[in-house]
Amino acid sequence: MIGSLDRLAAFIAETEDAEVDVVLVDDGSSDDTADIINAYITDRDDPQMRLLRYTPNRGKGYAVKTGVAAARGELILMSDADLSTPLEDWRKLKDAIDAGADIACGSRAVRGAHIGVRPPLHRRLLSRVFNFLVRASGVHGIRDTQCGFKLFRAAVAKRVFSRLRIERFAFDVELIALARDLGYRVVEVPVNWDYSGHSTVRLFSSGGRMLWDLLVLALRRAAFGGAKETGSGAARRRDRAQATVEEEEKKR
Repeated sequence: MIGSLDRLAAFIAETEDAEVDVVLVDDGSSDDTADIINAYITDRDDPQMRLLRYTPNRGKGYAVKTGVAAARGELILMSDADLSTPLEDWRKLKDAIDAGADIACGSRAVRGAHIGVRPPLHRRLLSRVFNFLVRASGVHGIRDTQCGFKLFRAAVAKRVFSRLRIERFAFDVELIALARDLGYRVVEVPVNWDYSGHSTVRLFSSGGRMLWDLLVLALRRAAFGGAKETGSGAARRRDRAQATVEEEEKKR
């Protein structure tokens, strides 16, 4: 944990072209994680780092949703606490946002991605089964939904996360499905990634819950369809306007 906090502090100090606001979320942990984070922030006296904490444990999806609701700024970066993807890769995602995307998903499965330390075999097998079920649930075109490194336009993130129902590990799938339903552009961007061994995903308990959430999501979407709102057309028009502006800039 201290290693991740040191890397976050270094990222704040080294990022000169953007103001960084770090929101750390403690998902009802039963150990001394929150105490360690609080002590670190207090020692640094850094207003750019803050901790949100609640009980009981609600799941990763709920934790990220809480952080997004509290985040400030025009862009919101989501990252796992173990920083398996280096924070510096956020610029790759920002390039995609600057090119017109609303959500840029870090990906370990597209050309250009680099995996240093690979996960154990059982996690790779679980990932393949999960990805098959993701496609079966109707979410296509994204090869790696579960990479915990994503960049959002802030208004898009707050709108989409406010609608999420899944609170645990399968929330990314619902997130992507909702964003597309609402007319937002979602892209994958290759990133660097290392398996840290600190994941809280467990093969049977977490894996079973993820598969159950996917099944419920698929059935719900089959029965009731995707999210519908009058703003979806406006989102698409904004995308087209952004593309037009970029084309005009290229001509200049």
